[in-house]
Amino acid sequence: MRHELTAASVLGAQKISRMCFVCGHENDISLKAHFLTLEDGRLCAEFEARDVHQSYPGRVHGGVISAIIDETIGRVIQVEHPDDFGVTIDLNVKFRSPVPIGVPLKVIAWQTKLTKRIFEGEGQLLLPDGTIAAQGFARYYRQSVEAIAQGGLDDEEWFADERPLPEQVEV
Repeated sequence: MRHELTAASVLGAQKISRMCFVCGHENDISLKAHFLTLEDGRLCAEFEARDVHQSYPGRVHGGVISAIIDETIGRVIQVEHPDDFGVTIDLNVKFRSPVPIGVPLKVIAWQTKLTKRIFEGEGQLLLPDGTIAAQGFARYYRQSVEAIAQGGLDDEEWFADERPLPEQVEV
């Protein structure tokens, strides 16, 4: 299945952490994902998988695909509620196409339901040509980052992403 790519304006970047597998700045095997808030309320994760993320030669491992989809959907709540985060209740990922190593990839996520305690969302992993390689559907407990981190995170663990911010992304 192919998605028609269109330009979306970027409003800002979400914070990243030091050692997270998905966004960890100092983690050697991290995907080093860059999370971009879009003008329409969606969240875009940009990343490039490397050899350490592969299963079959040249292909991204399904667990890595699941991790980036889970993280992106789980962060989409921060678009409107920056102090909240999601703790995964359930995640369903449908794999549609092989995901290659070494190419720019994106996950687009959006919120589908929000209550006081739970939120739900969907996400799609897009190949550079717009092919939807995987889709995710997830449900999360809504919590503060401080509650999840058992007392909070200091500026060494949770900090602004200083990478250049694009004006637009093709999603």
